[in-house]
Amino acid sequence: MMINSRFPFQNVKYKGNQISTGKYNPVTFIPKFLFEQFRRYANIFFLCIGLLQQIPGVSPTGKYVTIGPLFIILCLTAAKEIYEDIKRHNADSKVNNSEVIVLTKSGDKVKKKWREVKVGDLLKIEKSNFFPADLVLLTSSEPQGMCYVETANLDGETNLKIKSSLTATASYNADSQLCRIAGSLEAELPNRQLYEFSGRIRPPTQRRPEDIVLAEEDLPLSATQMLLRGARLRNTSWVVGIVVYTGHETKLMMNSTKTPLKRSTIDILTNYQIIFLFLILVCLALISSIGNTLKLKNDPNHDYFREGTETQSGFIAFFWQFITFFILYNNLVPISLQVTLELVKAIQAAFINMDEEMHYIDKENNIDSYALARTSNLNEELGQIKYVFSDKTGTLTRNVMEYKKCSIAGHIYDPEREKAPKLTHKDLV
Repeated sequence: MMINSRFPFQNVKYKGNQISTGKYNPVTFIPKFLFEQFRRYANIFFLCIGLLQQIPGVSPTGKYVTIGPLFIILCLTAAKEIYEDIKRHNADSKVNNSEVIVLTKSGDKVKKKWREVKVGDLLKIEKSNFFPADLVLLTSSEPQGMCYVETANLDGETNLKIKSSLTATASYNADSQLCRIAGSLEAELPNRQLYEFSGRIRPPTQRRPEDIVLAEEDLPLSATQMLLRGARLRNTSWVVGIVVYTGHETKLMMNSTKTPLKRSTIDILTNYQIIFLFLILVCLALISSIGNTLKLKNDPNHDYFREGTETQSGFIAFFWQFITFFILYNNLVPISLQVTLELVKAIQAAFINMDEEMHYIDKENNIDSYALARTSNLNEELGQIKYVFSDKTGTLTRNVMEYKKCSIAGHIYDPEREKAPKLTHKDLV
């Protein structure tokens, strides 16, 4: 049971309205980053080579020939991941610090940041603003408590949806009346169902202008009275609603999963190729070790080849020779491949973010935005899309279409052609 902000809450802890969509935090960055990087077989391979090169008397190369470049690669990749995650946290901070009007029990209208909004607060949302939390609509500037809502951020639909409040609360349309409301509301547990809501409200009953008391029975609530976080108020001057779900308990956040550790098709393909190259490397090292063993046994004139191996058994000597050749041939898997891929991805992401052909300007709603590459790990996926399936054209065209040409009964009606026949009502019939 939730009580309106006019009265104290019950002893129930609700989640705050601050959200975070970042991939990492200071505690989880190192384990998550290392787990993501060492899912790549190339990094595991270079780490093993780097460790083997630390064994004295075995490696024919320097100790830091492989481990040094690998460390630099991991540092550069970590810097790229930190930069991209900082952008996510900055976007979250911008949302969390947005302001909304809260009606207090003293009759004042106070501006609060979204992250300070709590369950039970009465919020006044004005035209073209987003809803900071999941609200139950109490009243609006329209007759019968109606309002128009755009849910493009929730389900991709650009057509407006009509929401309406209960008749018992729609009559309160003055701030002085709304601030004095004292009622109770009961809602179902937070869930992911965008188009379903079940709850009960016991609104106040106004007998005289100065007298507001609770009604005698609860009234049912449905999705018609629900205003979801992420939706936007349209064609309505203002609405007032009571907060029922906040932060990560809102339906929008419960439908958004945590940022996954993404891998592109090229990453997966490269992993398989690394395995193939690794098998070739093992075969080459094995053949070289066998050849070296045969050479040592059948060439008594070059005893210096056998210095230091007289005390070792045949298998142990063969094993160390195998490790030596394995390290010697490790360049078969190029470490420069990792550096090149990471640099190319970072540069591609920068070009995507600055691409003027994807620069969107909407003067009516004061929107000016570029394409935003939230993660550069999937850049190459953009060039591998073959089919786009859509349930209807509006999903792709935003329901904004321009007439180009059509063909009716063999006649082409093209406005760009000077002598094209005009399209008449008779042709359509």
